[in-house]
Amino acid sequence: MEALERAVEGLLESYALTGGVNHAAGPNLPSREAVLAALRDLESLVFPGFRQEEGIDDANVGYVAGELVHRAARILEREAARSLGYRARLAGDRSCPAACALEARELVLRFFEALPGIRSALMGDVAAAFRGDPAAKSVEEVILAYPGLEALVAHRVAHFFWAEGLPLIPRMMSEQVHGATGIDIHPGAAIGRRFFIDHGTGVVIGETAVIGDDVKIYQGVTLGALSVRKDQGGAKRHPTIEDGVTIYSGATILGGETVVGRGSVIGGNVWLTRSVPPGSRVYLPEGEGLARVEPRRGSA
Repeated sequence: MEALERAVEGLLESYALTGGVNHAAGPNLPSREAVLAALRDLESLVFPGFRQEEGIDDANVGYVAGELVHRAARILEREAARSLGYRARLAGDRSCPAACALEARELVLRFFEALPGIRSALMGDVAAAFRGDPAAKSVEEVILAYPGLEALVAHRVAHFFWAEGLPLIPRMMSEQVHGATGIDIHPGAAIGRRFFIDHGTGVVIGETAVIGDDVKIYQGVTLGALSVRKDQGGAKRHPTIEDGVTIYSGATILGGETVVGRGSVIGGNVWLTRSVPPGSRVYLPEGEGLARVEPRRGSA
């Protein structure tokens, strides 16, 4: 027992010296458990009947949706107000908590106004997965079982809040699904319509990546940054992937000025740090270590 008491004393000394304590009695930070609960409710709203035990039919769908909307809104308002309070404390702004609570409510209302459009984008992602994967036997299978879709639900929600300037919560959402799926999409990444991540494990998409419509990527793909200093964090550091591109497993594409042209195909295990024109095929010839770029037929 004395050893445990000494351990407690050591921890308290550490808290005093190095910080890292979230004081519940003072201005608090958002709760990981609450954010996850809200995200689960939002998944149920996006795919009603797929993410909860109780059945949904035409008679009760309005009631179930209404209950989920109000419950998720209450959680998001509370946690968003905490996040905004954190931002205000960093800026030395003393107008919280009243101003933060009002801003959080308005932000959450804007989110729910945008949610039908977010759902429309996700249904396009479902359709892309079903069309793009010969192993997919039904749309229902994609919704129930595909980790890439689970990651995209979290991303499209988190990206809304990221674009609105809400701190902490977007990263919390993205990291929760990262842990569950092995797919790491920064909430700042801009992703177009009908995006399909096949298999998904080990996919990394950086903060300033821009992805067009009808893009398909496989497991182990990295859309990353070249080495930059901390003070360059606001610059575009990650590549742009134009419409209709396919990127096969293990490919690494780096750099904010790197553009993969429309309709290109990037082969497996390619390391790419320069732009390629539309319609290119980039691949590693068998037995060689350097990628080869073949322009589309008919180009100079």
